[in-house]
Amino acid sequence: MTAFVQNLLQQMQTRFQTMSDSIITKNILFYHFVSQIYVHDITKQMGVEGTPPPPSKSGDEPKTPADST
Repeated sequence: MTAFVQNLLQQMQTRFQTMSDSIITKNILFYHFVSQIYVHDITKQMGVEGTPPPPSKSGDEPKTPADST
């Protein structure tokens, strides 16, 4: 009977360890995913990716050739 219980506890320990490892791995992957999105958003807001800055509120936006006629 003791051997049966020890074997059962060992199996449970193995299963819990496997689940724990899986959860930790998924958390790490999720962290990296969220970090990349955050960095992308910050660089986009700074205009690093070539995104033009928002127009100024003073109305001194550059004129296009169609506006100058």
